[in-house]
This record gives sequence, structure tokens and C-alpha cells, in this order.
Amino acid sequence: MSRWTSRIPVVSGTGEWIRERSSWILREEIRANARELTALLDTGRAAAQISAENARLREAARDEVRRAMEVIDYAEHRRSAAASHVTSAQVHVNAAWSLWLKTLSPAEIEPYLPGLFAVVAQHLVPADARRVAVEGIARDLRAAQSRDRPFEPSAGQMLAVVKAVDAARAAALAEKLRADSFVRIVRWMAAALSALAVAVAVLAAFWKGAVPLCFTSAAGPAVPGLPGGGEGTGVVCPTGAARPDAAREIGDVAGRGDYAVVEIVGVTAAGIAAASALRKVRGTSTAFGIPVALAVLKLPMGALTAVLGLLLMRGSFVPGLSALDSSAQIIAWAVVLGYSQELFTKFVDRQGQAVLDGVRGPAEPQVPRGGAGGAAAAK
Repeated sequence: MSRWTSRIPVVSGTGEWIRERSSWILREEIRANARELTALLDTGRAAAQISAENARLREAARDEVRRAMEVIDYAEHRRSAAASHVTSAQVHVNAAWSLWLKTLSPAEIEPYLPGLFAVVAQHLVPADARRVAVEGIARDLRAAQSRDRPFEPSAGQMLAVVKAVDAARAAALAEKLRADSFVRIVRWMAAALSALAVAVAVLAAFWKGAVPLCFTSAAGPAVPGLPGGGEGTGVVCPTGAARPDAAREIGDVAGRGDYAVVEIVGVTAAGIAAASALRKVRGTSTAFGIPVALAVLKLPMGALTAVLGLLLMRGSFVPGLSALDSSAQIIAWAVVLGYSQELFTKFVDRQGQAVLDGVRGPAEPQVPRGGAGGAAAAK
């Protein structure tokens, strides 16, 4: 949103809605982390003289923090609001934390070790060599604390911890990128299926006799509302029917809104299925709306499964279900077929839940024995 368009009330309100719809909480978390790290860098610089190498590392960390703030601020670039901004800003914040940690002495890094150990344990698999090395250092720390002795890691141990934390943060970022990619694929697929369903309804309205959703019924009870009365119906469609002596061709009985009606019924049934599936949905603290994307995917799937299912029945693909006697039966089967999209989307739901479980979020803050900095390092 540019400086000039932000003065327009409607446009300004729309921009605010977009910001609130985006990952506002995660953006504020990154801003808080950046401010905290900036304070730590400034405090460390004023507290004591540091070497030229550490000064360069701290200056590089400040540059990363400034870059993160530029990325997270939507007014600084023209790209639309998206969770990718949170991910990009997190890359710079992670780099800033790593650069800052490398400037600490063994005595200074000791209070942060519990938080760093938590990050490694959360995002690296147990068989990872870097996690194994860090767990060995954690055992040494606990042993020293049990004897009330100070623990100062060696230069090699400090480097091992920093490298393991870098790998853990990279793994956490990869988890978020996987979730972002998955939700984008689901959204594009939902959009494509929605366009396909609309196209099918429009084409069927223009060429109603091409592939009609009509059935030839056997003789039965009189159907109220048919012109001339009579027993039974010769052809039944979703929006109409004709008596045997009046039915010349199925295409003459088919209505232009047959496909549209069936698709609307299928979407309604799929919406009910998506609403009932909410009981299994667990909330997520990430910026990726995987449950919402999966629910939206069910709607066009319901419309298409209702249409395709009726076409299969009309082609005698399902034995015993090739003849329907009334429009009400066709609509009823459209409801069943629209709800049955759960048979196909359940596999996507499982994959979505697996991806969502993979994004485990930040580690629980842990206040180490030597100070309150462990929670800050975990960020």
C-alpha cells in the first residue's frame, strides 16, 4: 500500500484488513525478537571493549536485523501480503542470532545453553550427529550444576552448539516452507477445480442436450405437476420430467440449469462435510492456513463428484442404480455424491495434518539457572 493510496479511506481500510488477515502475530513476534536482539547488541557494545572480529560480527548482526525489519514491513516493498514475508524475515533474524552468539565468551553463553539445547532437540532428529554432540554437552552442564560448579564450554563445544542451533533453525524454516508450498498447491487446486465446475455448468447451459443428466424411468405412480397427468414418467431430469408419450428425445427434456442445480447441491453437501470435519481440526500457531485451504478444496470437489457420480449412474456403471424415477431422487443422489467427496479428500486431509504436525513452532521458553537469557536464545 503506497503512501498516497493509504490516504483513501476505503483503500486504507482494505490494507488494514489485509494486514490483519495475514500472519500479524508472527510478524509482531519477529519485531519483538529483532528489538530484543538490538538491545543485546547495544548493551554488549557499551559494556566492554570487544575485538575487531567480534565487532564485525555484531555489525553484521545489526545489518541482518535491519534487513528483517525491511522485509516484514509491507510498506517497504510492492509484493502482496503473504506468509513468505514472515519466512524471509525469520531467515535474517536467525542469521542475526547466530552472529551474535559467536561473539559471546564461554561464561557469557552459559546462561543461554538450556534454551539452545531445547531448539536443537525440537527440530533435529535424535540420530543427527550435531544433536548427539549437543546432548553430550547438555549432560556435562547438568553434571556441573549437580555439583554446584560453574560450567564453561570450550571453544570447540561452543562452535558445536552454534552450528547445531543453525541446523535446527534451518530445519524449522524448511518445515515452514513445506507448509507454505503445500497450502499454495491446495489453494491453486481448489481454484482450478472451481473454475472447472463453473465451466461445466456454463457449457451445459449452452449445450443442454450434449451430456444430459437425465434418466429413463419405468412406469410408476402419477407425478403431480406434469402437463396432462398420466402414470409414470418417461424421462426425468434434475429440473424437469416428461410423460412417455411426450418424450421424444432426452435432450428435449433436459434443462439448462440441470448441471448448475446438481453442482449447487453437491457444494452444499460438501460444505456440510467440511463443517462436520471441523471437530477433528486442531488449531495452528503458524501463518499457513492449512485447515482452511483443505476445507475450501472440498467445495468444488463436492460439485464435481455429484456431476460425475450421476454420469456414472446414467451410464449403468453402478449395477441397479441406472434408473431413477423422479427429480427428487436425482437431487437426493447428488447430495450423497457431493458428501462422498470425503472418500477422495481424506488422503489430502491426512497429508495436510502431517505437514501441520511438522511445523512444531518455537521451543518452550526455559529459564536457565544462570539467568533469564535461555528463553531469548531459544528464539
